[in-house]
Amino acid sequence: MNVIILTGNAVKDVELRYSPSGTPIANGTIAVQRDFKNQQGEYETDFFNFVVIGKLGEVMANHIRKGDKFGIKGKLQNRVWEKDDGKKQYFTEVFVDGFDFPVKPKGKNENTPPPKQNTGNAAFKDLDDDPFADNGEPIDINDDDLPF
Repeated sequence: MNVIILTGNAVKDVELRYSPSGTPIANGTIAVQRDFKNQQGEYETDFFNFVVIGKLGEVMANHIRKGDKFGIKGKLQNRVWEKDDGKKQYFTEVFVDGFDFPVKPKGKNENTPPPKQNTGNAAFKDLDDDPFADNGEPIDINDDDLPF
């Protein structure tokens, strides 16, 4: 199984271009802080390049700016080609099929929050939408509604 989920910060604005046939193609880099400290007591950061093809790429390019915290879900893919000197060159990137909108810090000058929408995968959605979250109120459910 080839699935990768990353949460981090945009290194730069997501770049958008179009193929000769008009297909949107977005590229970017996400910086992900490791969850452990190195020998110097500091957290290191890994940088992952990603590509998004289609309408999802346009959506990402319209919403993700340098420094924004966001999440992506996709597959790791390797590209291999031969350089002029005959040596193989390898490039690994995340082929994105879903993302979470940027998390905007409170007080940031934004007139309207980004719309909530399904961006590719129902399993990779905003945790605020948890239907099982305990909100302190009793649940009104009939025994006939239970599958067991």
